[in-house]
Amino acid sequence: MPRRGALRLGVYESMFLPLRERNYRLWAVADLVSTGGTWMQVLGLNWLVLAQTGSAARMGIVVMLQSLPVLVLGSWGGALADRLPARPMLIACQALRALLALALVLHTGHILIFATALASGVISAFEGPVLGRFGSALVPREALGSALALGSVLSSAGRIGGMALGGVLVGVTGPAVLFLINALSYLGVIGALTAMRPGDLRILPRPAAADGGVRAGLRYLAGSPVVLVVLALSFVLGSLGRNYQVTMAAMAAGPLHGSSGSYGLLSTVFAVGAVAGGLLLAGSGRSTLRVLLATGVAISVLQFCSGLAPDVFGFAGMLLPIAAGAVVFDTVVSTRIQLDTREDMRGRVLATVGIVSSLSGIAGAPTVGWLCDTIGPRGALLLAGVVTTVTALAATAALAWFRGYRLALVRRLTLRPAGMPG
Repeated sequence: MPRRGALRLGVYESMFLPLRERNYRLWAVADLVSTGGTWMQVLGLNWLVLAQTGSAARMGIVVMLQSLPVLVLGSWGGALADRLPARPMLIACQALRALLALALVLHTGHILIFATALASGVISAFEGPVLGRFGSALVPREALGSALALGSVLSSAGRIGGMALGGVLVGVTGPAVLFLINALSYLGVIGALTAMRPGDLRILPRPAAADGGVRAGLRYLAGSPVVLVVLALSFVLGSLGRNYQVTMAAMAAGPLHGSSGSYGLLSTVFAVGAVAGGLLLAGSGRSTLRVLLATGVAISVLQFCSGLAPDVFGFAGMLLPIAAGAVVFDTVVSTRIQLDTREDMRGRVLATVGIVSSLSGIAGAPTVGWLCDTIGPRGALLLAGVVTTVTALAATAALAWFRGYRLALVRRLTLRPAGMPG
């Protein structure tokens, strides 16, 4: 039996295994800075739209304009990601994002804000699949799960830091400074990409000419039932179980009788839980389908229970494991999608993940908001918890059936004598 000290060392080694790679270290630092800058711009842009129009609906239009291009162009972005070199594409995307941020520094009219949001969505449609494919080339295959988990930790930390610093600066300097900081953060990413050693990147296979298009990617997905089940589960849990920005505010202002400070407390607890979930997964290195399904069921049940929370602190106690589980779930989805699919199809598969994520956000937030207005925040959480729990259990049964069917088919083909008809 291994000693506890040796086991703890193994956990730490698993957590920090990706950081042994110089290219990953450069990317991790740049990603942390860039994520902080991105969330500073999000905060500044939201404040600017609300200050100019007083309309939350206008802010919703900005979010929609950023999401729609991913739905329309995401498949083509994935096809290009599988065929073109990643570093030049990423450098070009970062430069374009820096120009968009600088445009907001110079002018903040409504038309420019909407145009910038739409242009940002177009960039995301092509950049997202490239980022996923490039990230898997930074580390050995066995370290991919830990790398994705550490990436979630860095994203959460960058979000916390960016929102906190942005919240201070926006009242002192105005939003233009936030846009300028974001523009400069993209220069850091470009510098990191330029400083990387191409020879240390893992070479991913590229598709043959006949398999490089959108239709080939769709045919591949249609023949991957396990991936389809995972994507369906991700959509349901993403639409009904990921919109806590809506339900936290509704619960705090409604049945919990909280204040703006209560909402701030809940947001902080959620962020802490997200970081804890990323660290937990990075340390364990266990990104299996079993972990995915168990986490999906657990956070769905906890979502139902959160609708019964008696007060703000009870609700916060539920949010902590929900946030941790949500990060574990999303990271394992990304890991399994990458490990269980062909590398020459990776860009197109990751583009589909981005499309599903955008759809869940566009469909989920209005649905959850409507449920909160119709049956109350508690009723919304209870109903959504039931739906997501049933879906997670159904996905578990479906994946168990597919796995059993595959095993039976393999045994049948193995035991059948040569030349015997099927």
